[in-house]
Amino acid sequence: MINRLSRIVVKGGVLSLGELKTICDAAGDLGLKAISFGSRQDILFPQEVPSEKLNKIENLQISKPEDSGMDNIVSSYVSADIFPSTSWLSGEKYLYVLEQFRKPPNLKINITDPKQRLVPMFTGHLNFIASKHEDYWYLYVRLPEWEKTEMYPALIYSWDMAKISLAIENMQQEEPDSVEMIFILLNDALETNNRTVDKPLNVPFTPFPYYEGMNRTGNDKYWLGLYWRNNLYDLRFLKELCDLCAECKIGKISITPWKSIIVKEIPAEAKLYWEKFLGKFGINVRHSMLELNWHLPVANEEALKLKKYLVHNFDQNDISTYGLTFATTDYVKKAYYFTSIVIEKNKSPQDLIGFQIRDTYNLLYAKNFDPNTQEYIAHVQDVDQVELPGLLMELSRLYFEQLGNEKVELKSVKPEKELIETKVFQCKDCLTLYDEEYGDITQDIKPDTAFEDLPETYCCSLCDAPKSNFETKNYGKKIN
Repeated sequence: MINRLSRIVVKGGVLSLGELKTICDAAGDLGLKAISFGSRQDILFPQEVPSEKLNKIENLQISKPEDSGMDNIVSSYVSADIFPSTSWLSGEKYLYVLEQFRKPPNLKINITDPKQRLVPMFTGHLNFIASKHEDYWYLYVRLPEWEKTEMYPALIYSWDMAKISLAIENMQQEEPDSVEMIFILLNDALETNNRTVDKPLNVPFTPFPYYEGMNRTGNDKYWLGLYWRNNLYDLRFLKELCDLCAECKIGKISITPWKSIIVKEIPAEAKLYWEKFLGKFGINVRHSMLELNWHLPVANEEALKLKKYLVHNFDQNDISTYGLTFATTDYVKKAYYFTSIVIEKNKSPQDLIGFQIRDTYNLLYAKNFDPNTQEYIAHVQDVDQVELPGLLMELSRLYFEQLGNEKVELKSVKPEKELIETKVFQCKDCLTLYDEEYGDITQDIKPDTAFEDLPETYCCSLCDAPKSNFETKNYGKKIN
C-alpha cells in the first residue's frame, strides 16, 4: 500500500535551526508528536493531515498528497567535509549553488559528488554530478517518460544549473525525446558558460559508509549521525537539539536519504554535553550496519516487520552486510532504486481477492552490487518470506566473492523448478511461516523438525504469538 503523506520541501536536505523549529511548531499545532524523513531528504508528516489544516500553515513549502508538480532537490551537502569528496566541492559551495534555485522544481533534481556514497546520484530527472574541473558538473538526464538516463554533451557551469533546470522544465510541453534535442533547444534559448566534456564520468565503487554516532573530523571537531529505526523523530527532542546546536554556534542540520539526520561542526570541548543530551533522551547511536543500510517505505509497519525479521536472521548467523544496502517495496512498479539489493513484494492475484494467500517476493541486485550502474538483475522470483534470509545470505556471500573483480558475472534468474505440494504452518496474526524443512534458526530449531515436535513454549519469530496460533497451510513449492 502506498502511503499518501504530506511532505515539506527541504532544499538540498539542508535545514537552518529556525526552519526546523518552525516545522516542529507547525507539526505540533497539527496535533502531531513526531515528524519523519523521506528518501529525497524531505520531511513528512507521519500521518494524514486534513488539507484545511495544512492551508493554515504559512512560510513552509508543503506538497499535499493530491498535489503534483513540486519536488525536492537532493544534494550531497550532508556528506561534505565528513566523507570522501571532490577537492573543490565544499559545504559552502553547495549552499551557493542551492541558493540559485528560487522555488521548488517540478522535476526531481540531484546535485551530488561522485566520490561519496551516502546520497544517490542517478535517482533524479536531472542529475548534476561534480567533475574534476572546479564549478563544472556532468548532467545526466532521465525525464519522466524516458526509459534510460542519457549524458548531456557538455559540462554545466555552477551558476547556470538553476536556469538550465528551469528551461528544461519549461520545454516539457515540446516532449523532447533525446538529450541531443534538449541540447539544441537550450542553446537556442539560453546563453551558458558550458565546457567540453574531456573525460567520461568515473564513479569509483566504495563501500556504503557508517553514518551514525559521534565521529571525529580533524583535531577539534565532531559530527553526529542520528537514526531512529521507526523514523518517528520526537518534536521535543528536535527542538532541544536545535537549542544545543545554537549554543555550539552550529547553524545547519542535514537530512540523509536514509531517513536520518547529521549534525556537523560539533566542537571537541562540547562532546560531553552532546553525550549527556543523547543520554537524557535515551538515544541509541550504536546501531550496527545490519540496521542502518536499509531503505524502507515511510510509515509502513509491514516493511518494518520484514526488515526486523531479516536483520534478526543476519545477526543470528553472523552475516556481514558491510558495503551492501537493501530496499523493500510492497508493490512491483517501474522504479529507480538506489540500493545494492531490492526485495519486491508481489501483488496478490486479482482473482483471489478475499482469500488469505501467502505473500511472495522477488530479489534483485544491482550489477556488481553497485547501484550507480542503474542496472538491476533478477536473482529469484516468487519466493516465500521464510526463504528470504537464506537467499539474502547467499547474495551477501556472492558480493564479497566478486568484490574488486568486476568481470565476475553472477547467475541471474534461477532455472525453472518442479512444483510440488507441501505443508507449512502459518501464524494467524502476522502470516509468518514455519517450514519443517528449514526449521527456525532464530530459535535454534534445527531443519527437518516436525511442527508437533516443537516445544509448547515455541512462539512466532516475528510477532511472538504462541504455538497454538499457527494453522496448517498447503502451498506449491518449487524443487530441482
